[in-house]
Amino acid sequence: MARARKSSSARGRARINPLAWLARWGLRLSVISVLVVLGVIAAHREIDPPRTFYMGQEARRLGGIRHDWVPTERIAPVMARSLVAAEDANFCQHWGFDMAAIRTAISEGSGRGASTLSQQVVKNVYLWHGRNWARKALEAVMTPVVETFWPKRRIIEVYLNVAEFDEGVFGVEAAARHYFGVSARDLSDVQAARLAAVLPGPKDRSAANPTAALRKRAAGILDGAATIRRDGRAACFED
Repeated sequence: MARARKSSSARGRARINPLAWLARWGLRLSVISVLVVLGVIAAHREIDPPRTFYMGQEARRLGGIRHDWVPTERIAPVMARSLVAAEDANFCQHWGFDMAAIRTAISEGSGRGASTLSQQVVKNVYLWHGRNWARKALEAVMTPVVETFWPKRRIIEVYLNVAEFDEGVFGVEAAARHYFGVSARDLSDVQAARLAAVLPGPKDRSAANPTAALRKRAAGILDGAATIRRDGRAACFED
């Protein structure tokens, strides 16, 4: 009887397939990871994300950063319009990817202008900076999720609170005080356009002391902000 039990136990151990076991647990971990990511993104619809990975890097490098989170209600409306005009004029018309801009970028052999605000939010909040296929793949997967869970207004709010506007200066509130000595709520049209104009290369540009090229870009953004307000392309993020 004892020999039979031992034989049965040995056969049970022999039947264990390591590859099948790894595949089964790999699938379980993948499902858990997906659910965690979905839960975090859904939570950030209402809860402000913590300091980003890039902010942490810069804080360690510089010994500190300037960053003050403010809700949309405390940001001048023209700032949101200026951002959209500068970075993603079709923001209200796409689901995370601007296919027309992507096709144009491909035909011109450049990636500039193809990345939407939604994609940039995913990169800034959840991923890391740098050009590599792994990051781009994760960005491509996560962007539609953000677009599904967050309203467009929330995407703008998060972007304006995590974007870098100068070395070690993150978010529009810190940027407004850094460059102009005012709060984000009190930004003028010209000031908002200049802040938008320093993106996406804030370390090489100054909103307070703009070059002729930056002034020209800001003037174009100012016109663009007025245009998208008139033609309805700001409707998805404005009351």
